[in-house]
Amino acid sequence: MEKVQQDCYNEWMSLQAKRMTELKQALSSGEKDDAELRKLIRTVVGEFKDYAAKRCKHSRRFSSNYFAPTWNTCLENALLWMGGCRPSSFIRLVYAMCGSQIELRLTNFLRNNNIDGLSMEDGETDGGGGGSIGGGEPMSDLTAEQLFKINELHIKTVEEENKLTKRSASLQEDTADMPIAVSAFYKEVIGEADVVVERALDKHEEDMAGLLAEADKLRLTTLTNILEILTPVQAADFLLAGKKRHLSMHEWGRSRERRRLEAY
Repeated sequence: MEKVQQDCYNEWMSLQAKRMTELKQALSSGEKDDAELRKLIRTVVGEFKDYAAKRCKHSRRFSSNYFAPTWNTCLENALLWMGGCRPSSFIRLVYAMCGSQIELRLTNFLRNNNIDGLSMEDGETDGGGGGSIGGGEPMSDLTAEQLFKINELHIKTVEEENKLTKRSASLQEDTADMPIAVSAFYKEVIGEADVVVERALDKHEEDMAGLLAEADKLRLTTLTNILEILTPVQAADFLLAGKKRHLSMHEWGRSRERRRLEAY
């Protein structure tokens, strides 16, 4: 089963790289086609939904594999929440992109006006755009209404995350209760202890699989809601940044592990 789960993950990572290239190409073209961008965005969301469905299917009896995947790097596993990223991290990425692009535009403006001694004529731009990854309508152009909706979504998402975190904590505490603790203590006396423990752990795996499915549902819902708030260009830029972050984190983790092995 672990091989099936890892193959599913590898297929997902390949799709991430493929869609990242397509998003980059779509955003770098001179004329942005909103219809084509929306089509590509729907494809990305559909693939995420399919991946979550496959994870749900593969986790019914072996959900623990997803909470500490062997196919991940140690760095990635250290950052996991319910077998993936926190849904609220999607919203934090929007804030980070918005802030970094505003900072870049301000830096370009100050450099052009103060350092280079260049003054801008009325209507002239700084020529560098807003710092958007793919060009075009930058995330720093979010309207007040968009920011208000994203903030509302952030609050709601964190509340849902906290509920799932509390349920996960309760399940972890249950492993110290009957029958596991007592069975472990009397393991040498009671021959049937292993059977009792296996049943308890199977139930624990089922409960964790349910949590994983709910966490993936929250991730998908949060992503979908963000994309509905953003314009097609902003949404594509956001998806591109998210995929770059995901793939880069995997590479950074592998690089750190290689250096750690070489040190010994």
